Formats: sequence, structure tokens, C-alpha cells
Amino acid sequence: MTHPKTLRIQEISVEQHHDFIAKQAGASFLQNPVWPQTKPAWRSQSLGWFDDDELVAASLVLYRPIPVPGLRGRSLAYIADGPVFDPDLHDLDTLLEALVPYARSQGAFMIRMGLPFVLRRWDADDVRKALSRGEHGMIPELKPVESNTSAWTMEDTLVRNGWQKPELSEDFEVGQAQFQARIPLPQLTSEQRADRESPEFQQAVEDVLMRMDSTSRRQTRKSTRSELTITSGGLNDVADWQALYEETAERDNFTGRPQSYFASMLQALNDSKTSQCKVLFAHYEDQLLASAIYVQQQDTGWYVYGASTRAESKRYAPRALQLEQIKLSLEAGAAWYDLGGVSATLNKEHELAGLTRFKTTMGADVVQTMGEWDYPINKLLARAFNIYLERRG
Repeated sequence: MTHPKTLRIQEISVEQHHDFIAKQAGASFLQNPVWPQTKPAWRSQSLGWFDDDELVAASLVLYRPIPVPGLRGRSLAYIADGPVFDPDLHDLDTLLEALVPYARSQGAFMIRMGLPFVLRRWDADDVRKALSRGEHGMIPELKPVESNTSAWTMEDTLVRNGWQKPELSEDFEVGQAQFQARIPLPQLTSEQRADRESPEFQQAVEDVLMRMDSTSRRQTRKSTRSELTITSGGLNDVADWQALYEETAERDNFTGRPQSYFASMLQALNDSKTSQCKVLFAHYEDQLLASAIYVQQQDTGWYVYGASTRAESKRYAPRALQLEQIKLSLEAGAAWYDLGGVSATLNKEHELAGLTRFKTTMGADVVQTMGEWDYPINKLLARAFNIYLERRG
């Protein structure tokens, strides 16, 4: 690691931001400078850290006004999956040294930041078996297959600089889940990725299927023989997605997002040169059985949202869409297919245990990200804001 030196921080253009993240394999779509188009209630900035004239780190920052009368101009500064930088080349201390006073100058009373690095990873089989046995309380009690020394060092840096560490919880907190389910994908050459019928591509798909447990694998294979038609839609098809999504929300008792949000997501991410967003459909004859929102950027493909009907359930339409998203990720050369957050609990009676069980049966390892850390610029306002969130939740 180079000797720490003072970095200059300033707002950068969308073009500069795009060019930077295009060179960063692990940059999340939540750091794409077009993402604020889905967040009209937030003010956004693309920030860059410069070592002399060289851009060495970048971050999308979203500012949300505090919902308290008389405090106009004060806001939460939120950084999801950022800043993006190479920790082997640049020291986190120097980024924080510049970030905090800059956020203060923008009227932020608190910074909430989730650095885009993984602390450790556990094998899908190990998590699934521990969950079924009920012998462990939380996933971190298991032996990981991988641990990131650099990320642990950055944790120490955050603590030393007064940042507040996220608590380990069985439940999902506000923001991005600290524990994520990700399927590692075989790597193919550009020629092999271009042809789904090539032996190499088909073998890569088979390798992913073999990571699944027998039930998931059988249902996924059956979905390919179920006379389903898989299509990819655009903005004109968002209404079809929304209708099925609202049916799913009512059935499963959750509050969904409006159609305008998904339309903005498709429009924004497909206008970006570093990402793609697809709305996928699985039909049987003229009946829509399942739909999914898929995003790909850099080394990851994400299953972001899903919806389905209970009709024709034995055709396993949601499984067919999962397989399609795996294939899309392989075509893009992604290293991971991300199924989203899971709980840290291994209590098989917990209400979120079924989600972990499903995702690990799909062959997804569980990774522990660094989570979202808070820096209270104004401790009184930060405390009031967290109390507000607790009461609202």
C-alpha cells in the first residue's frame, strides 16, 4: 500500500463517474451515476477523490432531508456500496479525512456508508446444513471458506475514526442487508459466452445446476420442459410486470413499489454504458406465470425483484426465470449471480430462515459485507433520526 497522502475531493461529472466505475470490476449498480433517477426525493452528487490530477476513488452520494420541521437544509448523506476504490492502492483513512468535512459542508448531519467489500464467505452447503440442524445461533459462528484481511483492516480504520459499526441482527435493517446470497459463476471466454449452444456454455450452466440441492435442480430442469415461453420486455411491458407484482404483494402481504419506480429503473440503467436492466417474463400459452427484474453491471448479475402467480405451479415458471438470469450473467462474463439479502440467523424457526434455505438450495454462498456504518456529524440530530426510523419501522 502506498504511503497515505492528502486527497482532494470534489464533485465530478456523470461522464467522469461512468468512466471510473467502468474500470472497477466490483462496482455495484447502486453506485451508477444514473441511479438517482429512481430516487426523485433525494438530491445526488457524484464525488471524486483526486491524488494530484488522478481520479483514485468515486462515489454516488444521495442526500435525504431530515423529516423534522425547522431543520430545512439538514440531510442524511447516504452512500450505498461505496466509495469505489482499490484498497491495495489507496488508504481508507485518506478517503474519510476528505469525506467527512465535505459532507458537513453539504449540510449532512450524518453519513451512512456501506463500503463495497466482503468480509468473509460461507459455502452454501455448510449454511444449509447448519440451518437444518439448528446447532448454531448465527452464520458467523460457522467456519468461512474465505476471509478478506483487507476488509477487516478497513473495519479497524472505521472504528478508530469514530464510525459506528452495524449491529449483528437476525432481522433486516434499514438499507442494504449485510449478508447476501451469491452464486459463484464459472468463467468463460468471450467466444464461449457468445453462444449458448456451445459445449462450454452448456457445461457452465450444468456446473451451476450441480451446486443446487436435488429439489431445486429437479424443478429447474423440469421448468425447461414445461412449454414455457421466456421473453425479455422493455418500458412498454412494465405494466404487465406491475400487475403481477401487485398480485404477489397482496398475496404475500408486503408493500410494493409503484410502476413509475420500475420504469425509471429500466430507463436509467439501460441508458448507462456500464449496466443493463431487463424485465423478464415466463408465459404458458397466453398466461403470464412469472416475471423478474434483472440487473447486470461489471462482475455481478442481480435478481432484484420477482413476481408470480400460483396458477400452473407445477411448470415452475419462477425457476425458469432464475435459470434465464444465470444464463444472462454468464453471457455478460459475471463472476457472481446475486440473489439478494439473507438473515444472519441459523434459527430454523425464525421467519427469515426459509429465505436463507431457498437461496442456499439454489447453490448461493452467503457473504458478509462490511454493512452500513454511521458517522454522526451532529450527534443530537443523528440520534433523533435513528429514533424516528425505529418508531417508523
